[in-house]
Amino acid sequence: MDDSSDGSTSTAREREVLVAGNQNVLNESTPLLQGQNKNVIPAERPETGGNDDEQTVIVEEVVGAKLWLILFTGWVGVFLGAIDASIIATLSAPISSEFKSLSLVSWLATAYLIANAACQPISGRLTDIFGRGPGLVFSNIFFAAGNLICGLAQSERVMIFGRVIAGIGGGGLMSITTFLGTDLVPLRKRGIIQGIGNICYGSGAMLGGVFGGLINDYTSHGWRLAFLIQVPPVLVSACLVAYLVRIPPKISQKSYLARIDFVGAFLIIVFLVFLLLGLNAGGNLVPWVHPLPLTTIPLSIVALVGFVLWEARAAQPVIPVRLLTHRTVFTSCFTNLFCTMANMMTLFYVPIYLQVRGGTATQAGLVILFAPIGVSICSIGSGYLMKKTGRYVGLGILALLLQLASVIILTTLDETSPPWKLRLSFFLLGAGYGSMLTITLIACLSAVDHSQQAPITSATYAFRSVGGTVGITIASAVYQNVLKTELWERFGDLPGAAEEIGRIRDDLDELKHLPVGWDVAEVIAAFMEAFRSVWFTMLGLVLLGLVFVSLMKQHTLHSNLARSERN
Repeated sequence: MDDSSDGSTSTAREREVLVAGNQNVLNESTPLLQGQNKNVIPAERPETGGNDDEQTVIVEEVVGAKLWLILFTGWVGVFLGAIDASIIATLSAPISSEFKSLSLVSWLATAYLIANAACQPISGRLTDIFGRGPGLVFSNIFFAAGNLICGLAQSERVMIFGRVIAGIGGGGLMSITTFLGTDLVPLRKRGIIQGIGNICYGSGAMLGGVFGGLINDYTSHGWRLAFLIQVPPVLVSACLVAYLVRIPPKISQKSYLARIDFVGAFLIIVFLVFLLLGLNAGGNLVPWVHPLPLTTIPLSIVALVGFVLWEARAAQPVIPVRLLTHRTVFTSCFTNLFCTMANMMTLFYVPIYLQVRGGTATQAGLVILFAPIGVSICSIGSGYLMKKTGRYVGLGILALLLQLASVIILTTLDETSPPWKLRLSFFLLGAGYGSMLTITLIACLSAVDHSQQAPITSATYAFRSVGGTVGITIASAVYQNVLKTELWERFGDLPGAAEEIGRIRDDLDELKHLPVGWDVAEVIAAFMEAFRSVWFTMLGLVLLGLVFVSLMKQHTLHSNLARSERN
């Protein structure tokens, strides 16, 4: 895979010349930029030889209170979007009890995450065309609308629809806010800014369960209020974004529609929906040999192949797939994929593990509070170390070792494990995962040209979103199949076993109403085997992440937005 540091240095020198002579490259769009301290450089031409006349606008570095206000406005959306991604972890039981279907819990989670995964790959390209501000306003409005629908939903279908709408908005909130940081902050300082952003994301993801549990347990409106309460702050954020964010899009003589890769966007959405539909249904809703998974999973592979082939030739690709062949970009993206799979498995199945042991939703959520402490310390810490040293490969390996230690602790859990094990595990999880997010993003950005920063950031977020969705789906398949097998082995000979096993898998409250002859200790032991299978699946994923992060290559972290050799 091509990942030459010499090419990076050459690009930086060429950019310095272009910036110094930007008056010569401006076209009739120049009057729009007069009076503003901006540099315009031609976008990197695609290898296909397409005639791309786009020009990237590099704005003056923003400092002080104005920078922090802009970033804080975006971080509000990041925090709430992360809460929404994990809020189902502790609300799954009350929501599924109302809709009478615990086996469809994964749909409530993956509906949001599928929409995230579908939205984030195209958000970079669309905001390059239409601007970051309009993109953030759109995302805030969709996020608010989705949560409003969820809070008022009277059926499971409406609930899932609301999660999809909120997911579209949430995906944009997270990725576009990251683009803002890249547009406004030099790469050498970017780690600290990204560290703070990851605290918002990591804390929101970890606190989603706590938030949902508290709202459900201590308010008269129950789980519905957990969605409705998010609507006002998101609308306020939309208004602030509309007023504050003034980052111009790329300049081009082509029309807006001509610059949108509709085929690529369609193929990536088809791939994600078919893949996740098949994985979610197989072994959970229908057998793996059912026509649904046997059809959707192969079709998703066909869509993925079509996407890669199309994007390799597209003049304006949604994701520049040729950049994914660069060693640092490739390894960073797959590190995000595997680590996020393991992270989301933890967030969704540790609360269920605690509730099987008799804990409340709030108690389950409070255990997760130790993760934001780890995120806060190590996400900022890794950003600071990158600013001081300009290096990230060793830090990435250390981050994965922390997450590995967290999962190893989980594999030792049983029905009598003390609380300190989970607290330590979540602290290490937050420390490792928060650092990994900061380090791998900076690594990706350092490996590509400035004009490709938004699309490649979208790619890392897409891998993260896909990882979260696929992780929950795989965990659900492992959990449900092992639980079903264990229950049949223990109680398959009892009268009415099929019906009772179905009830146990669909509703945790059934543990309090077991029929005569069903030993509750044996039922809980079956649950523990299911959880243990999930933990060991996570262990394999983190080990894969460790392999990939160790293969990243070191690139220069520049101290100015133009990425010249001057500091």
